[in-house]
Amino acid sequence: MFANATILVTGGTGSWGYELIEQLLQENPKKIIVFSRNESTQVAMKRTFEDARLIFCIGDVRDKEALMKACEKVDYLFHLAALKHVPVCEDQPYEALKTNVVGTQNVIEAAIENKVKKVINISTDKAANPSNFYGMTKAIGEKLIVYANLLSSDTKFVNVRGGNVLGTNGSVIHVFMKQIQEKSQVGITDKNMTRFFMTKQEAIELMLRGAEAGQGGEIFVITMPTCKIVDLAEVLIEELGKRDVEVIELGVRPGEKIHEILLSEFESQFTVAYDDEHLVILPTIEIPGLKAHYANFPKVPYESFSSEEPLMTKAEIKKMLVKGGFLG
Repeated sequence: MFANATILVTGGTGSWGYELIEQLLQENPKKIIVFSRNESTQVAMKRTFEDARLIFCIGDVRDKEALMKACEKVDYLFHLAALKHVPVCEDQPYEALKTNVVGTQNVIEAAIENKVKKVINISTDKAANPSNFYGMTKAIGEKLIVYANLLSSDTKFVNVRGGNVLGTNGSVIHVFMKQIQEKSQVGITDKNMTRFFMTKQEAIELMLRGAEAGQGGEIFVITMPTCKIVDLAEVLIEELGKRDVEVIELGVRPGEKIHEILLSEFESQFTVAYDDEHLVILPTIEIPGLKAHYANFPKVPYESFSSEEPLMTKAEIKKMLVKGGFLG
């Protein structure tokens, strides 16, 4: 699919971007354009890969003119750029709106103008029945991407929705490990809190599945394992060999849920099981040919998909951390 193709990745210097680009380079593309606003991270990435097929472009998704230029002769576009931290988006909602909503609209318009074949938008579990501003902006972004398939163009637009990715910038894993080693304590918002987790490799697999199989208008979801955050902290404490580490309960932050959902009760009415690991949420609006394409896939047998259960055991959490490269 990507052989001899030109690919644009917005927000390409982030943790997801590194992993995605590393895998895309193995597909023999003509070139990959890394579009982001941070000069230093682009320089660092260029030195890391040292690959002539990587083209670096300074720009912000808020700037439609810059996106229009970057999209010239692009075949596929992965939209990763976003403001992602819940507290930041709660404190600065206008900034989150401009990047996550206006920026997504700019991506849509630039892709259509330049006849990009397919756009893959990266979303989050927080877009399902959102309780915070970050989730709300990503939910709107999903809706815009779905609706874009009704605009008169040949560009296909697909959403992929994931959960927390181990080891991304600001990941709870890094925070916990630093707290354990430097402070001998771990701060947890609530001891009952649960979250979905997946490795970066699984996240990229989801993106590529959406890119390859997406018809335009659907949301691909990976059915990720879940765990209690306190169990995750305790596994790290045990494996790092630190004694007398105190677990402190900090209280839930504004907009934060105790349990996340990947699939809301409303969405489950329109969701099919794509395979053992992936779900596909079909849109409520009518997109020609989409429902017919998925007509033979089974409906999901549950009303929602919550992080509350089933939970990983500590042994399974350890295995996940080893797979993610955090434990030897």
